[in-house]
Amino acid sequence: MSITDELGALRDEVLSAVAVAATLNDLDAVRVAYLGKKGSLTGVLRGLGSLSAEERPAAGKIANEVRVCLEEAISAKREALASVDLARRIESEVVDVTLPGRRRMPGKQHVINEVLDEIVDTFVGLGFSIAEGPEVELDYYNFTALNHPADHPARALQDTFYVRDLSGDRAVVEGESDVLLRTHTSPVQVHVMENQKPPIYVLAPGKVYRRDVADPSHLPQFTQVEGIVIDEGITFGDLKGILEHFVKQIFGEERKVRLRPHFFPFTEPSAEVDVSCGICGGKGCRSCGGEGWLEILGCGMVDPNVFGYPGIDPERYTGFAFGVGAERVAALKYGIPDLRLFIEGDMRFLRQF
Repeated sequence: MSITDELGALRDEVLSAVAVAATLNDLDAVRVAYLGKKGSLTGVLRGLGSLSAEERPAAGKIANEVRVCLEEAISAKREALASVDLARRIESEVVDVTLPGRRRMPGKQHVINEVLDEIVDTFVGLGFSIAEGPEVELDYYNFTALNHPADHPARALQDTFYVRDLSGDRAVVEGESDVLLRTHTSPVQVHVMENQKPPIYVLAPGKVYRRDVADPSHLPQFTQVEGIVIDEGITFGDLKGILEHFVKQIFGEERKVRLRPHFFPFTEPSAEVDVSCGICGGKGCRSCGGEGWLEILGCGMVDPNVFGYPGIDPERYTGFAFGVGAERVAALKYGIPDLRLFIEGDMRFLRQF
């Protein structure tokens, strides 16, 4: 077979391979097999040098025509396959703009933060200012200055998270540490009394920590709001009036309030505050244990001994203090039976508020 016949047969072979190529990858494989450095046509072209001087011009012309023909065929096929591939991708990625969009839930405050804001706004409206303090506190501010004697049960290791300094010379601590995670926000009140002269009308919201196992009515970390008022002529009646206003602002004008005698080390006299059940209206039901009342907070008149630590004259000033948990208020406000629901992060629950 002459080289001319060989080139003609090779051209027909390549054109057939190009015609059946179904993808750009198939087409590229054809190009490499025939036109690549080690391709069939390239091998034939390299053999032109062995022809005689008389045969070489005619064979070279034919070889060049075959090469151009094949390159044009491959280029045309590539454009056709690219168009088909583009059409396929457009069809697969088509967006029907007439379909309704997917509704994305907007972000919002956690229900505890919302309730906390309500509580704070209520007392700010009564003239209270907001005070904050450290969550890692000294034993003095958390217990001693609040009239907790050394043997008070609240100081026990099973009730309080104590902090140890594990660096340097204090790596070994003998006995109980004097640094702890605050168990209430009352230490903030002590700091305020040390740095501010009466009259004092202060609200102290913040996170507190206790060594409780999480259950329907307890959490190891929760949000407490404590208030203190110190001024001349403050009476228990002032305390009762403010707390009644607070309850009605949070739960509604129809709710009633009652105070029961209780004991707290830093107040005397002390009381626990109940709010009438919002489900039965005070008649008694399963939610309130048949009593018609639900406990909400503790309060009392500031014990004169507490005034002695920051140096406030108990003969001139009197005051009251109270403390309420935001989680407790939220549970009563929305009828939530288990405090753990507030911290589990279940969006089905949180989206209800």
